[in-house]
Amino acid sequence: DKTIKKAEFQRERFRFVKAPDRYADWLWIQHLLASAKPSTGRIAVVIDNGALFRSGREKAIRKGVLENDLLEAVLLLPEKLFYNTGAPGAILVFRKNKPKERQGKVLFINASQEFESHPTIRKLNRLGDAHIQKIVKAYKDFREEEGFSRVVTLEEIRENDYNLNVTLYVYPIEEEEEIDIPAEWKAIREINQVLKEVEEKLRSFLEELEYDVE
Repeated sequence: DKTIKKAEFQRERFRFVKAPDRYADWLWIQHLLASAKPSTGRIAVVIDNGALFRSGREKAIRKGVLENDLLEAVLLLPEKLFYNTGAPGAILVFRKNKPKERQGKVLFINASQEFESHPTIRKLNRLGDAHIQKIVKAYKDFREEEGFSRVVTLEEIRENDYNLNVTLYVYPIEEEEEIDIPAEWKAIREINQVLKEVEEKLRSFLEELEYDVE
């Protein structure tokens, strides 16, 4: 009886696939999903980025979660937020009963550039109030912003083999440096003038040594 109950418990808790022993992220996620209320359950989990795209059993679990429309949002965090690693993490938001307008879709948020230096710990970054508000607003509004957030259909995620790597869907916009043409031209002329003066001094020195500099 104990063996049967244990097997039933495992089927209920880990309904998709048993996660690999080396990586327990999706094992824990399945347990949380099984514990959440069917009508109002909502879960947010901080995970290692590798869990978003590793193959094998983890991919099979991602597929099961996505096909059951349980994933609502994926948030890529900045690097150097955590004491034990400089690598960026990610937050997955799951919802047991998604609103109709969000069904069959996942919101991807690339917050990798939304950080400030930690005021007391030099090697760390942190999310400032403005960064947090921006992330929360994007999630609440389920909105798109170029280079920051994007609503992706399940069909597109299927095409990408259930890969949830945020940069696959949202890549931050790199700001182009403005060039002050007059200032740059002035600097070039000044450099050329310095080079001309150096050349004249060198020529004079070589002539004194009776070198042919023509």
